[in-house]
Amino acid sequence: MKLSLMLLTGVVLLISSLSVTSMSVWPSVLDLFPLLSSPQTEKPEWCKPLPRPEYKSLQRVLPEDPWFEVYKVAPGVFAIYEPHQAEEVISYLIVGNKQAVLFDTGMGISDIHKVTTKLTSRPIVVLNSHTHDDHVGGNWQFPFVYGMDTDFTRTNAKGWREDAQAEIAPDQLCGELPKGFNPKTYATKPWRISHFIHDGFKVNLGGRTLEVLSTPGHTPDSIALLDRTNGLLFTGDTYYPAPIWLFRPETDLEAYVNSVKRLAALEPELKLVLGAHNIPLAEPSVLPRLVTAFESVRAGKVPPQKSEGGKTLYTIDGITFLLKTGAVGAN
Repeated sequence: MKLSLMLLTGVVLLISSLSVTSMSVWPSVLDLFPLLSSPQTEKPEWCKPLPRPEYKSLQRVLPEDPWFEVYKVAPGVFAIYEPHQAEEVISYLIVGNKQAVLFDTGMGISDIHKVTTKLTSRPIVVLNSHTHDDHVGGNWQFPFVYGMDTDFTRTNAKGWREDAQAEIAPDQLCGELPKGFNPKTYATKPWRISHFIHDGFKVNLGGRTLEVLSTPGHTPDSIALLDRTNGLLFTGDTYYPAPIWLFRPETDLEAYVNSVKRLAALEPELKLVLGAHNIPLAEPSVLPRLVTAFESVRAGKVPPQKSEGGKTLYTIDGITFLLKTGAVGAN
């Protein structure tokens, strides 16, 4: 997902009534369109409700870090959360007995490599849920980066500046940037793909194996990670508890339908679903709901909630999608 200013100014990553705890209530998704409300003078609207209440029940580690918030969300699994930027991206460090996987490297605004070395001394391999800039910002810091064998991945590995600059516009930030960060030179740095992977690729961490599931739709190189033994599914941007972005040129709605059906079929063997934005945990029951919700949207059964800038918002059963205007009914 790419919540950049040039795509949708001041997007708020909040949705209605969806969280791990059913008692939690999210603000209206109409807040996604701040251009329709009064001008922001201090804090952007999206960051005023922070911190999110779901984090109170999680075990926080490394509380002294000024940019990242790090939470232990399962044995050997750390959610590395960036609450000071509108993406509210979450990367995951998954640790085994011999090595670890870092699933995404965040914005690249602060030093995620330094954080991971405090969490484990084991060698780290980077896998990306996909290669939008908010998930690959720290890739360059790691010697071993596995990438999906797609042209989209190869192109994005070259890095870029324009999208990164949009991510640090004033309405995209909540609080101060890290000390030593230079906004004038901020860009997504190039990284080297040390090994190309495909669907079904497995990483043996020692006492824990992660399986790569190709889940194209949001992007051609989207993947999920499955830890079958522990019942954990890391979904990247295929699912997260906020409006799911399905409007960019690289988005394939038909592929997305097939991908979410594949993930939903795993529900009986899962304990937790871990998405890439806002909050790290969801119940596995959200996956079949996701399928039903998206199929209802595509069938024209869900009225559009709001349209702006060529993008239209749809919400059903607490799940929200942001599609290119006109995409519904065009299939």
